[in-house]
Amino acid sequence: MRKRGRRTRGVLAVVAAAVLGVAGCDAVGGDSAAPSEKAKPSPKPTPLWDRSPGSVAAVGDSITRGFDACDVLSDCPEASWATGTSPEVDSLAVRLLGRTGAARRSWNYAVTGARMADLPGQMAQAVRRKPQLVTVMVGANDACRRTTSAMTPVSAFRADFEDSLRSLRKALPKAQVFVASVPDLKRLWSEGRSSPMGKQVWKLGICPSMLGDADALDSAATLRRDTVQKRVEDYNKVLKEVCAEDKRCRHDGGAVYDYRFGTGQLSRWDYFHPSVNGQARLAEIAYRTVTAKKPLT
Repeated sequence: MRKRGRRTRGVLAVVAAAVLGVAGCDAVGGDSAAPSEKAKPSPKPTPLWDRSPGSVAAVGDSITRGFDACDVLSDCPEASWATGTSPEVDSLAVRLLGRTGAARRSWNYAVTGARMADLPGQMAQAVRRKPQLVTVMVGANDACRRTTSAMTPVSAFRADFEDSLRSLRKALPKAQVFVASVPDLKRLWSEGRSSPMGKQVWKLGICPSMLGDADALDSAATLRRDTVQKRVEDYNKVLKEVCAEDKRCRHDGGAVYDYRFGTGQLSRWDYFHPSVNGQARLAEIAYRTVTAKKPLT
């Protein structure tokens, strides 16, 4: 009996050790899964940029209002690259939301003649709609002044743009922003000056700093146009730099500035603002930027 008792106690000790060895990690609060369990995959992080936003608000100037695209010296918002309904344009909103969705979930707060100083007010209107994407195209009118000395200083341009993005971010932390570069105004002058009608419309006051005395090629006129062009380049630098500081902002990488508008892409009345065809080209640039897997550089 005594030998059997010692043998029994020895067997129990071995069994107990084996049990504790298997369950030891869990017994001390470890996190190792049992051999028969499958580890659950970690959830994928939500991307910072949504390539298919569900609503769009547009802010900016006459280009976003479709000025002179349909009739002389008048807005044509249905032809807007950002939110227009024209099938010929196939606007950014229509491409992202479909025609029905664009009609219900896109809004245009751009104003013909607006400058960067007007952007904070437009942005305040836009945030009330709680859009998932805000498009920005502004700056041409800051350079298109009566004289070059009246152009918006670069520092003021930067301050108002930063203020606009701050107010948007405070109200809508996750809203996305698409920023278009300012068009190449000197190229628009070069293309449009071949139209006698266009030059007559220019005399009504369209971008006088660049388009005034359209046929003058003397040193003073050349210096004036070069000064305007340099200011546009400075504005575009600001737009790109400020946008880069916001993780939910995408700049077009200079695509609008680089686009070589021909007479077919310019209004047949003023040969300066985009035509319906030109608006369609702008919509293509915006859509390509918004839906790209990575930001354009």
